[in-house]
Amino acid sequence: MTLQTEAIVIHALRYGETDLIVKLFTRSNGLKSYLLRGILKSKKGKLRAALFQPLTQLEIEAVHKNKGGLERLKEAKIKTAYVSLHTQILKSSIVLFISEVLKNSIQEEEENEALYEYLEATLLWLDTHDEIANFHIVFMIKLTQYLGFYPDTSQIDLPCFNLEEGTFGISRRHIHNIEGLQVSYLKEFLGTTFDEGMNIKLSKVIRSNLVNTLLTYFELHLHGFKNLKSLAILNEIYN
Repeated sequence: MTLQTEAIVIHALRYGETDLIVKLFTRSNGLKSYLLRGILKSKKGKLRAALFQPLTQLEIEAVHKNKGGLERLKEAKIKTAYVSLHTQILKSSIVLFISEVLKNSIQEEEENEALYEYLEATLLWLDTHDEIANFHIVFMIKLTQYLGFYPDTSQIDLPCFNLEEGTFGISRRHIHNIEGLQVSYLKEFLGTTFDEGMNIKLSKVIRSNLVNTLLTYFELHLHGFKNLKSLAILNEIYN
């Protein structure tokens, strides 16, 4: 089946000397993987390796067999040209981090229009704003809404948060409970917009601890969620 759709680049992996395997989150069919033969040496044709930088927004024409294997990409072009996402060092580090989060989070080969529109809008927000220190924190918290494990805020006034259950409570004696400053700041971020989230003042230590807590939360709720190589790069940039 040949189709045209919008897509966001999640990951690109070199395969052999001249090929790429790319994972795209498509508007029409969810996550799809494509084998791009000879793209690393090709100087002609409709596909260029530069199109497949992390989180690039594309318009594609593809052939899908929908059998769970690698699909064929016929054509791709930029849908939205970013101004700063791949050129400013902090933004490009956040992009690498987010793309790795998404690579470990999105598995379904099915349409998810709400998630696609969330990614599309938030990437444009990141590209056009300068105050972005807490972007990855707000992004991950809001992402849980689309993945099905957003924290239950019905008892948000209680002092502890259980990462495994996703609920607030009073018991401190649990391996997956957090309390104190981490819970206080988590509560601040819940329900905020991106603009509001950037106004929350965090020290480097608190920000790093909160990110690690959120990654643990993802690990507990998503089978196969792995340690992120990009986290070390992001921490280095912030430090």
